[in-house]
Amino acid sequence: MDIYWLGHGCFRFRGRDATVVTDPAPPTTGYRIKGVAADVVTQSSDNVEVSYRQALTGEPKFINGPGEYEIAGVLITGVRTAHDPESSDSRNVAYVFDLDDVRICHLGSMSHKPSSEDVEVIGGADVLIVPVGGGKVFDAQRAAEAVSLLEPKIVIPMQYQTDASTGELMPVDRFLKELGMEAKAAESRLSITKSNVPATTNVVLLNYRS
Repeated sequence: MDIYWLGHGCFRFRGRDATVVTDPAPPTTGYRIKGVAADVVTQSSDNVEVSYRQALTGEPKFINGPGEYEIAGVLITGVRTAHDPESSDSRNVAYVFDLDDVRICHLGSMSHKPSSEDVEVIGGADVLIVPVGGGKVFDAQRAAEAVSLLEPKIVIPMQYQTDASTGELMPVDRFLKELGMEAKAAESRLSITKSNVPATTNVVLLNYRS
């Protein structure tokens, strides 16, 4: 399976038999995402920054809420991550995908510490995609705390400052510093199978696709 970052919270997971796209982002985020084909599209909320359906082609199946789903052979679990109705991410849904025997967790626009109930469902993923740029989502410190709680094998940061991004976001270096890791060269994609999942936590930086 190949994982591509299209910008902001938008990723494409291309498996053997299905393609999944997460949180399609509009041009106002700074990323020009268009003409993306998918079998399944997930949206972590109804916020315009994660629900730009004009970026997509074809007739994908859309998921925008908590629950358990099986579409095109992909098992998907959506979890409402905030349990306080007054919290800023009370409408956020994190998703866990089981695709080609690899478990991926995309935290959406999460900003609050995962609860113990959340950890039971979304913890221990092979790949964790986590927002790190601050503002309406985790800042570097909270993102690092979430990684510690969720114990993934591979961490992919998202929603941070890039040459394209708009808004007041932190650079990814701050997140890496919180984890005690040094920056590595960004890759165009992550190719992963169950057999090459590392034994200890690694951070993978991806270049967004322009």
